[in-house]
Amino acid sequence: MSFDSPSALTALTPLDGRYRSKVTPLLPIFSEYGLIRARVRVEIEWLLALAAEPGIGELPAFNDGAVARLRALSDGFSVADGERVKAIEATTNHDVKAVEYFIKERLKDDAELAPALEFVHFACTSEDINNLSYALMLREARQAVLLPETDAVIDQLRGLAHAQARQPMLSRTHGQTASPTTLGKEMANVVARLQRQRAQLAAITIPGKINGAVGNFNAHVSAYPDVDWRALSQRFVGSLGLEWNAYTTQIEPHDGIAELCDAQRRINIILIDLCRDVWGYISQGYFKQALKEGEVGSSTMPHKVNPIDFENAEGNFGIANALLDHFANKLPISRWQRDLTDSTVLRALGTAFGHGLVATQSLLKGLGKLSINPERLAADLNAAWEVLAEPIQTVMRRYGVENPYEKLKALTRGRGIDAETLRQFVNDLDIPEDAKADLLALTPGGYVGLAAELASDI
Repeated sequence: MSFDSPSALTALTPLDGRYRSKVTPLLPIFSEYGLIRARVRVEIEWLLALAAEPGIGELPAFNDGAVARLRALSDGFSVADGERVKAIEATTNHDVKAVEYFIKERLKDDAELAPALEFVHFACTSEDINNLSYALMLREARQAVLLPETDAVIDQLRGLAHAQARQPMLSRTHGQTASPTTLGKEMANVVARLQRQRAQLAAITIPGKINGAVGNFNAHVSAYPDVDWRALSQRFVGSLGLEWNAYTTQIEPHDGIAELCDAQRRINIILIDLCRDVWGYISQGYFKQALKEGEVGSSTMPHKVNPIDFENAEGNFGIANALLDHFANKLPISRWQRDLTDSTVLRALGTAFGHGLVATQSLLKGLGKLSINPERLAADLNAAWEVLAEPIQTVMRRYGVENPYEKLKALTRGRGIDAETLRQFVNDLDIPEDAKADLLALTPGGYVGLAAELASDI
């Protein structure tokens, strides 16, 4: 048996095998091709920035045609181009140098651009190119995948919150019967949490630097001492849509990447919490799941409709968060001016976001299969009249009844009571008749406070 030819069946990781179709949006961003493509863009844009700098006399400004040809090399970068870079790397044994040689190879026969060959990668260390490339990849992933996927979950949960805003549901604090809520309000709680974290993810600035081997513009100044390299560097990084970091060693310290990973990790934690709660509600019978023709729930128990989408989501969010946590803890640490431990770790960014994407898609699929079981919700409420001890003792406090909490505790704690038991208790209270009438009208399903309004307003 040969495993030389790649296939979904022989892939080492599930993201390249079983789940490949689910992570398609991330492939052009975080694949090896995506990294090389980003490096080519940074190298080309740096060359254009140098040519636009008046103080660099040996590199005249390019005309519009030359600029367009350079941008076409970047914008039209293909998988075949990436394969050519890898072929060059087989000789150089250096991935960034291979990109430099690829660009020079493409420019050497262009009459106008050929004289600019030695300004490709001018005064750069590999990390100048790499940090900007990863920053561009993360920015693209955030805009194209991470935020839209989060928005899709928020939208689906908001729809559920609005649709079920008035559907009463028994709460279970500490797993015990507690003051009722509504199903919509519980979904609204998750929406509110996600909105807060989504805003933080969107607001994170992604830093970048281009300042040479140890961050001091040493080579730059030696070649062109009269150029304002700090200003040029700031303009260039800003032109890429990134935040300029003026103070670095050889590497940009990756604090921004750590912040982004932490923000995404917090979103994933909220969604794990949601998966576990919905899983529990399914087990309680509050939710039913849509059946799919031909689908098997259990290999031996034909009756089962397992909550597999929520279990798959929880598992993949967990894998994603293990990696995101490692990135946030490891990437900001580098020995002295540079060590290479970040290089191999950064290559795994796509793995974390890939598992997160698989998880989110499973979650969305699971949410889309849910239907409410109002009869089961009502049955639980009707079996939990003890939850009305809270409003009764609160009204007793209002009217100065002595030891209200203690009296309801003696009546209800650790024992099942019914509507008649509470009715007798209320009838014996020394409180105004209108207050007594309001208490007698209460049911567990009607005791939901402002839950419906809160759910509708999200």
